[in-house]
Order: sequence, then structure tokens, then C-alpha cells
Amino acid sequence: MTHREDEVAGLLLAAGGGRRLGGRPKALLTHRGRPLVEHAVGVLRAAGCTRVHVVLGAAADAVRERARLDGCVVVENPDWEEGMGTSLRAGLASLAGTGARAALVSLVDQPGIGPEAAARTRAAFEDEESLAAASYDGVRGHPVLFGAAHWAGVAASASGDQGARAYLKARAAALTLVECGDVARPYDIDTEADLSHLE
Repeated sequence: MTHREDEVAGLLLAAGGGRRLGGRPKALLTHRGRPLVEHAVGVLRAAGCTRVHVVLGAAADAVRERARLDGCVVVENPDWEEGMGTSLRAGLASLAGTGARAALVSLVDQPGIGPEAAARTRAAFEDEESLAAASYDGVRGHPVLFGAAHWAGVAASASGDQGARAYLKARAAALTLVECGDVARPYDIDTEADLSHLE
């Protein structure tokens, strides 16, 4: 029997190769003295996710070596170069059979989104049909909560770097937006200039 608090698993997509960062894997960028992937796992844990799955791709061996991912389930995505959609598929597949009834999906390169926004979005969980996303001044962002009833559909539609965008767009009426603009900033670390956001 899954405890109520175990029902929402954290799913961190951390496979990107940082193409616009000169090929530096985003998971290994330093934030507050540790690899960014560690910070992102900590956010999901602080938001109440006791089970956290981390999808690695670029430099996966180096990430395993340098980042402390104790207690996480590490999922390697051999197709990471094809885009985030493959990581989302790999991550959702890894949650099958775990007893999780929903996945709270976050991206490794958004350190401005902290535990408050993640906890708020997680709190939108009601059952397997739940579908929610953090929004920033009304604009949908991350993290996104997918009830298990949506996993197959999300996996089927995820492609390239689009991830779940098409799936969410088609179900806008069923999607709960959780405003988080007051507690988080949804920037991405994509380019050299963005590195100034890291501490």
C-alpha cells in the first residue's frame, strides 16, 4: 500500500548536453558549490517528493561520479540527443510499477524555481487524472504534475524538444494552472549569459 505522501514522485529531466553552453552538461553546472542536478533534486525533496527519479544523458558517467544522487533512481536516456521528449518518455516509463499515482516533472536548468513553487504544484494532486502546471504571471511553465492516467498519452505525444507541450495544449481545459510568479523565477540556463543566474 502506497502512503499518501509517496503518491507523487519527482521526475527530474537532467539529460541535456548544454549545446549553447559549449557542450557543458547542464547537470554539472555549479550552483551554490554543488552540481546543479543536486540542487534540483533537493528542490523536489523539499517539495515533499520522497521518490525522485533523475533522467541523465549527456556525460551520465561524470554526473554519477560528481553528483550525490543517493536515494534517487537514476535513469539513463541513450537517446538524449534527440531532445527532451525522449527524457520525459524514459522517466515516465521508469515510474511504471512504482505505485506512484502522479509525477511532478521539473527541469535541471531552472534553479530559480524552488521548493515553494514545486510544493504548490504538487499540492494540486488529487488523483490519477490530475493535470497541473506552475504558471508565472499566467504563463504555463514548470514544474508540471501529470497524474498516472496521462502518462501513456504524454509519452506517445512527446517528441524532440517539445516534451509535453502538445499534450498540455490539447488539454488546456483540464489543466490546473498554479500561479507561482510570487515565489519563483522561471528562467532557463541555456546560454553563457544565463550563467549569471547561478550562485
